[in-house]
Amino acid sequence: MDYTPIEIRLQKKSRQIVIAFDDGNRFELSFEFLRVHSPSAEVKGHGAGQEVLQTGKENVQVTAIEPVGHYAVRLVFDDGHDTGLYTWKYLYDLGAERDSKWHAYLDRLKAAGYARRPATNG
Repeated sequence: MDYTPIEIRLQKKSRQIVIAFDDGNRFELSFEFLRVHSPSAEVKGHGAGQEVLQTGKENVQVTAIEPVGHYAVRLVFDDGHDTGLYTWKYLYDLGAERDSKWHAYLDRLKAAGYARRPATNG
């Protein structure tokens, strides 16, 4: 199946990206969620079991969305991270599986002994 976005909107104040697809699905993905699920090798590693748990990303901002051909975007985060290419399919899958992926991430943080800090405004 082809995944084609018809709208991508950066909402800095609410710290999320809204992405709507041509099949009618619309997802609101927080900057933190997108950062900790970056498809980059820095986050995913180079193979199964090499994932790196991302911590301290509660206040991360997306400073730019850069198109990559007709198939992806590069998100530039204010913590310097900008190496992940978010394909349309990957963004669609993140949106469709957001709740389960978010809860799995929170469980991993808890197991690692990390306590999330509330995001601050500003």
